[in-house]
Amino acid sequence: MAEQVQGERMARIALSMIAEPNDSTTGYVLTRHGGVETLRLIESDDEVPGLARADVLMWRERLAARVMPGLPDQLAQAERHGFGTLIPADKEWPAGLNDLGERAPYLLWTRGAASFLTTALSDRATITGARAATSYGEQVAGELAAGLADEERVVVSGGAYGIEGAAHKSVLAASGQTIAVLANGLDRPHPAGHSELLNRIGDVGLLVSELPPGAAPTRHRFLSRNRLLAALSGATVIPEAGPRSGSMTTVLAARELGRGVGAVPGPVTSVASAGPNELIKQGFASLVTQPSDVIDLLDADRTPDRTVTRPEVGREFGHRHPSPGTPGRSL
Repeated sequence: MAEQVQGERMARIALSMIAEPNDSTTGYVLTRHGGVETLRLIESDDEVPGLARADVLMWRERLAARVMPGLPDQLAQAERHGFGTLIPADKEWPAGLNDLGERAPYLLWTRGAASFLTTALSDRATITGARAATSYGEQVAGELAAGLADEERVVVSGGAYGIEGAAHKSVLAASGQTIAVLANGLDRPHPAGHSELLNRIGDVGLLVSELPPGAAPTRHRFLSRNRLLAALSGATVIPEAGPRSGSMTTVLAARELGRGVGAVPGPVTSVASAGPNELIKQGFASLVTQPSDVIDLLDADRTPDRTVTRPEVGREFGHRHPSPGTPGRSL
């Protein structure tokens, strides 16, 4: 396989096709040896310095099973889609992703304005939350997003129903800048009901994925995607989310990276506000009621907290952290 792949970019494209996102073993090898050598090591019997023999064997078995004879054709087909690709050597590569270390994406597939990724972290804010949002949550998410757009900050979200869709739509209505980070290939918009919205973002904003064209969304890929939502921005805001919502893992990722975290308070009778209310109550998130609160989070100086303890609510959603290298169930 390594002999059929030319250069670092093509090697990372191949890795995105055979390795699941957020695979820390693949990341460990890739950061130390580069893409071409990583492909060679997958198919060789050589030792990998720093990794136990048993771990290397399991890693090879996992990835080798996904190396199909038609991989070169898959690479050529992916190129024909016309999507852009970014690797760490590119000037458009967002520096914030480097904070993920061995959990950084192998590369990014892009459609649209990759220049949105070159600005400072303080110029980008992530808004995420419940898919089954209430009208209150969608209204607040939209107002926050519009306010950020007015301040020429880029709004990052995941393109889903509920909070994320409301944020994207509000930014587009305000002629602002928005990025949608997807958990599937850029050629198959998900959810299908947001195809028009996502295509619009691809035309005037930016679509990003660490997965190759043709890749389907899975639970693991959604949860892995959340670390990118956190890393790409200077702050993450949760307008609404249940305590078991997958979007709450974005909060954990943001805190671990030293990013700002904000939450919007809501009715104590609303399950959709239980997550944000608990984060505020325990001091794990700043209270956000207006766009200026998000701006304050973005502009605050902070250093990464590598010894983050999880909030009590985390006991309910912490188990939803993806296991590196473990494919998820298709949605």
